[in-house]
Amino acid sequence: MSPTPVDLRRPAGATLVLLASLYCAQGLPSGLIAHALPVLLRQHGVDLAVIGLLKLLALPWLLKVLWAPWVDRLSSRRLGHHRGWILPLQGAVVMILLALALLSPDALFGAHLPLLLGLLVLVNLAAATQDIATDGLTVRLLPERWRGLGNSLQVGGYKVGMIVSGSGLLLVIDRVGWNLALLALTLLVALMLLPVWRFAETKQLLPANASAEPLGVGLLWRHYRGLLALPGMGLWLAMVLTFKLGDALGSPMIKPMLVDQGWSNAELGQLTLISSLVGIGGALLGGLLYARFGVLRALLTFGALQALSLAALALLVSRGGDASLVYALTLSEQAADGLSTVALFAAMMRQCRPGHEGADFTLQASTQILLGGFVGAASGVLAKALGYDGLFVCAGGLGLAALLLVWRYFRRHGWR
Repeated sequence: MSPTPVDLRRPAGATLVLLASLYCAQGLPSGLIAHALPVLLRQHGVDLAVIGLLKLLALPWLLKVLWAPWVDRLSSRRLGHHRGWILPLQGAVVMILLALALLSPDALFGAHLPLLLGLLVLVNLAAATQDIATDGLTVRLLPERWRGLGNSLQVGGYKVGMIVSGSGLLLVIDRVGWNLALLALTLLVALMLLPVWRFAETKQLLPANASAEPLGVGLLWRHYRGLLALPGMGLWLAMVLTFKLGDALGSPMIKPMLVDQGWSNAELGQLTLISSLVGIGGALLGGLLYARFGVLRALLTFGALQALSLAALALLVSRGGDASLVYALTLSEQAADGLSTVALFAAMMRQCRPGHEGADFTLQASTQILLGGFVGAASGVLAKALGYDGLFVCAGGLGLAALLLVWRYFRRHGWR
């Protein structure tokens, strides 16, 4: 599909509101599952082993690559391609959350716990599938110059949603109870439907390129074979896979290190909230700077900041009592994470083929997250072997090494 005729103009305010609302809508249920639910389950006496298995609820986000090609191919003539997926899927999330809001928390966290977990799997399935359509819509709506800003909205909107439904829900649930708190969350997700409901996709976007490929199971291999056959794609995927590995290795051990140095839950909660807000600010700044820097300078600059901020955390190993230094270094790391994530996602969008935007972006994102998850899982083992300081230095070194692949790819293919 060719870009819209307003390619070089800054996107309209309605477009930015639309994208921010879609990504915020995905963050709202994610914050409930990742941050609020473990606390609530433990308060109701649920076994720690069961709570640990909550990570499995996120499997649809890793497996969505398996059905992403069908999201790119199947569409609604009346609602539009992307809108035809987003409206019913987000509507399904609203209905599931409404059902949870009407049920007793004592039953949900007790005898009906399997029902709760099953419904939350469906929430993640719907949200992950919606994300495919949303990413495809973002690629098609935004010209390359402004995709950094689009990814600022992706990262920032998602984090805002997680803060509201994670920290926000925990703050109010003791006062208003589970049912009213979940009802409020349901209404917020429903409100996020208004911009996409008003979005006239069939008028603002040209139809996606049609394909004569059959829709059988062979579509999965044919779809991704086309992407993998692009010149330099092997080197590109190696760059995508390694760019955030330093962050995946170092960031999971920041809070355990501070716990070992005597930080309380309240102090860590305050640090988490402030660092999340700084991360959102970094993501927004990253989108604006991406438009000025271009893809190569943005990746190298923000990647270097990310690596150096991770290595600098080694200074905290013996100075956890210095709260000002802890805040300075951890907030710097979060800002650099926001900057680098936006640059990477915007660069990944450049590799998406017309008519295959959602699945092509999904493949890159899913593989990057999967490898990062394995590296993050090993961070505790390496921290025990190397110490926290050794771990953070290694994370920074890994981040700098990844920049060599960035330089090599762009020197070979000539992007700017």
